[in-house]
Parts: sequence; structure tokens; C-alpha cells
Amino acid sequence: MSRLLIKHARVVDPSQRLDEGLDILVADGKIARLAERIDDREATVLDGTGLVAAPGFVDLHVHLREPGFEYKETVKTGTAAAVAGGFTAVCCMPNTQPVNDSAAVTEFIRARAAEAGLARVHPIGAVSKNLEGTELAEMGEMVRAGAVAFSDDGKPVQNAYLMRRALEYAQLFDVPVVDHCEDRDLAAKGVMHEGAVSTRLGLRGIPAAAEEVMAARDCVLAELTGGRVHVAHVSTRGALERVHEAKGRGVAVTCEVTPHHLALTDQAVADSEYDTDTKMNPPLRGAEHVDALIHGVLDGTVDCLATDHAPHHADEKALEFDLAPFGVVGLETAVPVTYDLLVRRHKLPLRLYVALWSTNPARLFRLPGGTLKVGSPADVTLLDLEARTTVNPDRFRSASRNTPFAGQRLKGWPAATVVGGKVVWRRERK
Repeated sequence: MSRLLIKHARVVDPSQRLDEGLDILVADGKIARLAERIDDREATVLDGTGLVAAPGFVDLHVHLREPGFEYKETVKTGTAAAVAGGFTAVCCMPNTQPVNDSAAVTEFIRARAAEAGLARVHPIGAVSKNLEGTELAEMGEMVRAGAVAFSDDGKPVQNAYLMRRALEYAQLFDVPVVDHCEDRDLAAKGVMHEGAVSTRLGLRGIPAAAEEVMAARDCVLAELTGGRVHVAHVSTRGALERVHEAKGRGVAVTCEVTPHHLALTDQAVADSEYDTDTKMNPPLRGAEHVDALIHGVLDGTVDCLATDHAPHHADEKALEFDLAPFGVVGLETAVPVTYDLLVRRHKLPLRLYVALWSTNPARLFRLPGGTLKVGSPADVTLLDLEARTTVNPDRFRSASRNTPFAGQRLKGWPAATVVGGKVVWRRERK
């Protein structure tokens, strides 16, 4: 029976209201004991001196690209990026080729993850067949194969009737429907946030209303059906307000915010001189929206953080801004970007920060993990809150390099990642 002993760490576990110096003993892939001092001669020792040990971080929103787009990312490279970013589990979106709209594709993704042996991978199945938005996919079949939620992410579920039926059907399996909230008619093929910056740059804008209309609709449909809706990558003040209001009425609605929507504004497009690594959907918004998102994190309206890790080949991102694809990678920069911003600058308590990346996402999607309670899976993220490093895309484990944070010097990085009691990644000591 394999045993691991994490010594002298500061254990921060929101699920148990823990924030104290403890040792953690892991046996056979499970948390076996937490105590001030544990001695076990049979265990491999991992020195946690100066480190925070937290329940494994969970990213509810990544694009692993396999099957079909392996030139951008694979399950192996994506999960390598995940563990290097401190994530023990990720949920992958279905916009692959073929689309994950069947048990066969769900099983394929899980098999690839098992072969990689790094982060846990929880597939998200498609709402509609082939992401076409006209006919529901075989939800029950995918749940039995391991799907943990449903989404047409990359696209909105534009048809309100289909969204209603999806919410109703998903209730049978107690899983949420995740929606990319965008009214495509209002978005009108825009490429960045509609505002003064887009006007100055001569780029077609996407109004905040395009997101807010769909967020409002989804809240109404969740209230009508009693289904669970999770609003992906909220980026506007109005969308967040609709979620807050719906929660106040007892509607089963939750939401996530990405690191880039918290840390950057649309001014980044101008400052970078049309760098396509500042192009994503939803787009970077104006300062008033970013301020609202940060406030939403601090006041608890935002349920969790998620990266929307969207790798693209360098040749694709080398196109002019109008033609380049939307999306940025985020798994390997998410922790320092959000720790630097939320904990250091905005004084978010560390326990709440850990909850946003671990306890909360695990609870929202009913995933194993999110806790270090005895008997739970031994998924642990170790953080070095004093580490300062400059973001260098050339060192990424991801197959893609499209980050808007290149060259930024940030504080607070993952130090090691433990999945099922196995140390799957450790930061190189300098």
C-alpha cells in the first residue's frame, strides 16, 4: 500500500474550516490522517515547509481539443499543463471533432486521461447533436459513460425551447447545463468588446447586452424548469446582476469568472497593438465590468473561478485580429494571476480563495474532491505563496502558447500537485 506524508504544511481546507499547520498522511490514494505531527517510516515524505496544502484545485472549464484538434492540444498535453498549474481535475468541453455528443466519445476522452495518468478528466457532454442547436444529444447515455454536465460551449444554446428541454432532461441525472451566454444576432460577428476602445481601433464590437440578454433568459428558464444552470465565463456587470437577482429568488443558477476577465480590460487590445492573444469570447470588457466582476468575487456572487483554457496553434493566432480564432490558454497561469489580484491586492481571505478553485467547483458539479477530509481522494494542491516568477510561454507544458500574460512577473505559484496520493508534478527548485 503506497503511503505519502506531507510534512509541516499550512493546511487550508474550506470544507473543514481548517487553516493551521498540520501533517497529512496519505494511504492507498486516500487521506488517512491529519495531525500536528505524524511519523510514518513507511511513507515517502514530501516537505511542505513554507507551503500551503489545499484540496486539489478543480477547473470546470477547459478545452482539451482531443479528438480532432490534436495540433492545438491533446488530453496528455492538456493534463500536463493542468498539473503544472496546480489542478488535480479538469472538466473538458465537448467542441471536439467528432463532438462529444455520444458515449463513445466520452469514453474515449476518459481512456486518454487514464493513459496520461496526470489530472483527473471529467468530460462535459454536448447539449445538442453535433453542437447544431436543433436536437438534444443522448444525455443519459453520456452520463452513464461519465459525463458530469452538458454544454454547447463555443456556441450558445440559441434556441430557448431546446435550452428549456435540456434543463428539464438534465434534472433526471442531477447534472447542470453550462451555457456560453451570447446572443449571436446582437454579437453580430464582433471581435472585441463594443466601446470606446473598439471604436478607436476600428474593430467590430460585441456589446455587453449580447451576454446579458442570454444570461437573463437562462435565469428565467432555470426558474421555470427547476433545472440547474451554470453561466460560463461571466464577463459583464449586467450578466452578474441577473445571476445575483436570480439567486435571491432561490433559482438554481451558478456562475464562474475567468482570470483574464478579472485581470485585463479591453484596453489590453490597444496596448498590445492588436495582439491576438488578447482576443477571446466573451471579449475583454471595459473597466466598469471588470470592477463589477471583482466585487462579485469578493461578495460571493461568483461561485468559482475557471480558466476557459482554449489552446490554438501559433499559425492560427498569427492571422490578423479580425480573422484569428478566439481563445487563450490559462491552466499554467491561473493561480498566480488570481492570487496576485484577489488575495494580495484585494485582500480576499486565503480560505475563500481556495474555495473558489477547489471546494466550490467540486460541489457545484458533484465531483469527488474539494476536501481533505479523512477518506476523501488524496488530491492536493501545494502552493508557494512567496514564489515570484515571470510568465514564460516557452516553458509551458501545454502544446500551445497563446497567453495574454507573457512577460508578467507574478507572485504565488503552485509548488506541487498530488493526484490520488501520487506526486504528479513538482516545481523545479532554482
